[in-house]
This record gives sequence, C-alpha cells and structure tokens, in this order.
Amino acid sequence: MMTRFLAALAALWLTACSSGTRRQVVNPLGITPLVPAYSVAIRRGDLVFVSGMTGIKPGTQDIIEGGVAVQTRQTLENIRTALETAGATMRDVGECTVFLLDMADYAAMNAVYIEFFKTDPPARATVAVTALPRPAARVEIKCSAIRNSARLVHK
Repeated sequence: MMTRFLAALAALWLTACSSGTRRQVVNPLGITPLVPAYSVAIRRGDLVFVSGMTGIKPGTQDIIEGGVAVQTRQTLENIRTALETAGATMRDVGECTVFLLDMADYAAMNAVYIEFFKTDPPARATVAVTALPRPAARVEIKCSAIRNSARLVHK
C-alpha cells in the first residue's frame, strides 16, 4: 500500500508542478502564523503541505496548558483545521514528522496521535529536539497529504 501511495505522490507532484496548477496559501482563521515568514499550509493541486504546528489555542498565539498529551491533541486539531481548509482530511495524510522537546513524552504523545490515525496511519518520524520556536510548546508536528488519497490507494 505504501508503494502505491508513494507512486501516487510522485505522479501528483509531477502534475502539481505543471504550469497549470496554482500554488495556494492556506491560513485558516484562528491559527495564523506567528510570523509572516511561513504559511500554515500550502496546497498545490491535490498536494497539501502543513507547516509545523503546535498546540496553540485557536484565535490566540497561546500554547494550551496541560502537558504533552493535551498539546498533541490541540496540535492535531489545528492540523485537521488546516487540512480541511485546504480540502483534505486526516485520512489523506501520507507522512508526519513529530518534534518532541523530551523523548520521555513519546508514549503520551503517541497515545493521543493514534486516536487521530486509528487505521492505516501515515508514515512518521519522531525526533527529539533541544528547543521549539514557542518556549511553552512540548510538541510540534508537520505533515503532508494528498487530497482524496483514499480513492487513489484503496482501489
């Protein structure tokens, strides 16, 4: 299944890079970037690239309190909002990268993460970092998706 997904990703990437496909900036209301140096997400054709997201409370720039599990849940809800604004869903996610401030938080992060990807989870890398851009953040997650990937992979 992963081979078909990667082949579909490659084909869509080639299609998305053609001159007829426009690059669209996706900045959902309530989760705007902290600085103007990046967009929340970019959509090009059926490809959606979501920037590293943290557990900010929608409508603010404040990181939600309560530890890594609570922050992971809010981070994934923010990702869901970005994907839906771009016309994709969590089922369309093909890969995620998780950045943890402390690898001791892996189990707590993973317990919440699997609630969002119950079946056929995306490819994932999890790395420990020495710092995140927002000092109160314990986790940051970025991902990429192919809109309507279920119809491409599950034939």
